Amino acid sequence: MQKHFNIKNNIQQLPLLAEELEKMGEEWELDMPLVTNLNLVLEEAISNIVFYAYDDEREHEINIAAEKNDNKVVITITDDGKPFDPTKKETPDVSLSAEDRQIGGLGIFLIGKIMDTVQYKRENEKNILTLIKLL
Repeated sequence: MQKHFNIKNNIQQLPLLAEELEKMGEEWELDMPLVTNLNLVLEEAISNIVFYAYDDEREHEINIAAEKNDNKVVITITDDGKPFDPTKKETPDVSLSAEDRQIGGLGIFLIGKIMDTVQYKRENEKNILTLIKLL
């Protein structure tokens, strides 16, 4: 089973993505807690792209492809923003208090905690982030 979504690099598009994800969860008969976690992961990843990937004010398209087979859900996010490999980001020290921690990095940390596999590659001037959740 496959689904494809295209959204603009606009934070106001996130509720539309959440709606599509809920429909997909129902069609694919995914547990609600899993759909909630997938939505959280996508919200974090897409927010990072919207806020940090582009140096211009132009409209850009972000592509999301989702695929389900017997034992996993694979989500691939493709954007044409600046190169950024979240798998190389240093893990934040979550043992520190919020005041003592460096700003940023918690979204990427959260994605890594929820998903079973996080992979990144840069191909044809595009960032390709693949997120895998085992069922």
